[in-house]
Amino acid sequence: MISILIADDHPVVREGIKQIIAKSNEMKVIAEASNGQEVIEKISKNNFDVIILDIAMPGRDGFEVIKEVKKIKPQSAILVLSIYPEEQIGIRVLENGASGYLNKESAPSELINAINKIYNGRKYISQNLAESLASRVMISKKPYLHENLSNREYQILCMIALGKEPKEIANRLSISVKSVRTYRERIHHKLMVKNDVELTHYAIKNKII
Repeated sequence: MISILIADDHPVVREGIKQIIAKSNEMKVIAEASNGQEVIEKISKNNFDVIILDIAMPGRDGFEVIKEVKKIKPQSAILVLSIYPEEQIGIRVLENGASGYLNKESAPSELINAINKIYNGRKYISQNLAESLASRVMISKKPYLHENLSNREYQILCMIALGKEPKEIANRLSISVKSVRTYRERIHHKLMVKNDVELTHYAIKNKII
């Protein structure tokens, strides 16, 4: 039986994932978490075969959570389940130690397939993500400006480009509005854009959103 921890700050999302997993006789959800700190606390006390993790939860940065989980329980396989474009965020989560990435818009059957794959020690990547990874290997090109962003900056870039206000971003990530504005200034500088409108155009042009 594959033991699973679901980490997502939306109860409705967790319930939906549980219902999908309940249809399989080979896996079972044995714990839930609503933020990064809860994930760390639960994996410190229990063993899970698979952790399904939303990258954008309140509190601790999702990328930091991945690294911490792999440090404490390296045998645990992590499947990131998020709304962000897989061609961009998917590569980042794999580089940080996740075993797979799945967009929340994917079919329920893909979730079961992804869990089985990473449980058996393999990586789960979609066709789109596979093509992006292949392009990185086969094509020699200058890196995109957004590849120089830190994980937190990239996370905030996505949220700004999706139209989120600083206060909403601050609440979502459990940081101050001042910190959000500081991050935004750094992002503008690194992407060489003057304002959020240009930032959004950059995100669309480079398929970040």
